[in-house]
Amino acid sequence: MNTTIAQQIANEGGVEAYLHAQQHKSLLRFLTCGSVDDGKSTLIGRLLHDTRQIYEDQLSSLHNDSKRHGTQGEKLDLALLVDGLQAEREQGITIDVAYRYFSTEKRKFIIADTPGHEQYTRNMATGASTCDLAILLMDARKGVLDQTRRHSFISTLLGIRHLVVAVNKMDLVEYSEERFNEIREAYLTFAEQLPGDLDIRFVPLSALEGDNVATQSTNMPWYSGPTLLEVLETVEIHRVVDEQPLRFPVQYVNRPNLDFRGFSGTVASGAVKVGQRLKVLPSGVESSVARIVTFDGDLQEAAAGEAVTLVLKDEIDISRGDLLLDADQTLPAVQRASVDVVWMAELPLQPGQSYEIKIAGKKTRARVDSIAYQVDINNLTHREVDSLPLNGIGLVELTFDEPLALDSYQNNPVTGGMIFIDRLSNVTVGAGMVREPKAGAVAGSGNFSAFELELNALVRKHFPHWGARDLLGGK
Repeated sequence: MNTTIAQQIANEGGVEAYLHAQQHKSLLRFLTCGSVDDGKSTLIGRLLHDTRQIYEDQLSSLHNDSKRHGTQGEKLDLALLVDGLQAEREQGITIDVAYRYFSTEKRKFIIADTPGHEQYTRNMATGASTCDLAILLMDARKGVLDQTRRHSFISTLLGIRHLVVAVNKMDLVEYSEERFNEIREAYLTFAEQLPGDLDIRFVPLSALEGDNVATQSTNMPWYSGPTLLEVLETVEIHRVVDEQPLRFPVQYVNRPNLDFRGFSGTVASGAVKVGQRLKVLPSGVESSVARIVTFDGDLQEAAAGEAVTLVLKDEIDISRGDLLLDADQTLPAVQRASVDVVWMAELPLQPGQSYEIKIAGKKTRARVDSIAYQVDINNLTHREVDSLPLNGIGLVELTFDEPLALDSYQNNPVTGGMIFIDRLSNVTVGAGMVREPKAGAVAGSGNFSAFELELNALVRKHFPHWGARDLLGGK
């Protein structure tokens, strides 16, 4: 057993007391991002090593792997703790998003180690979508690079408001205070253009040597700030979903027998209580909560992030993709929206194209009306384009095949976030964040009923050789 965990169990007075204490610690989800070879995986390995989260057999295996695949000479290659794919070890890079868990006396952590190569930007966006904080690594020799800017912008676009700029490999610039200050000023100048009210902190460190990662460095007496671990343990995270009204997207209609019918999902925001009056969208039908069911027993209340099954007092028609909210709340259904898009496919996104989209358990189709602009990552300026290429980020106007209840992504990432799916290959080709749901009639749809529009969509999907025209005007 890990000696640190064994000691904590002894201190808590037994396994049950230890598990209870762990359950009630606050949880911080963070990711490491930056350019290629900035040391992201090494940093995570160093955090796990210095907080004594590595088991003895893992440490023994790491010594052997360092001899075969290591890139640090005679030293332990801590990056191998998280670079698990064979291709990653052979090339010395990160490809997939690797998740790791560790805890200290003050907090629990889930780490997402994301790739730095530009062609894996899609993986980085996936990792960032569930995180509260981003560690932006920079090589002290190279400073602020394009990929650093790209990851910074994507992180803020996905709602991350806490950025820790970790200037790594300070040992290779002789722990120079002057070099650290140059990078700090360059990044702050760039960050003035990032959206939102950001909390930005800077830590000079060496992941390989352990300087300022978990313990204070003696090589940088000019730096009196906290170590990286101290920042992670003390940063205050205010999750926007805790302050928003109730949103409960139905993921699954749970009917194991004739005597039970519940609606399973995760509370996206707010809280739900037994006896609370709820409204179902899009039908508008109302009912009350009879039970809140979980694997461990019934609850009286469930908060944001909890996965539960709701049993209602009335037998009403609810399907996967429907949205439950407080009966006193209103959320108008819209068929158009302005959406920030991170494009992830080789074939570019172009106006007139249609895609399947998934949003909060709901699956429907959307047509690209226009591309307002693409963001230039170097200076965050906007430029007009005819298409959005692989790894491009831009603002797109969408029209949906049916009315949807949407929030802006900044208010609610679950009911404001979507993925684009290619209709032929079923491959995820993009991620979207609703900036502004737009009310009003959809051009071209006024002469057709909902049934006619749905039938038209089905014919074009399953019988493309018939050459049926899109009634909404797309391709």
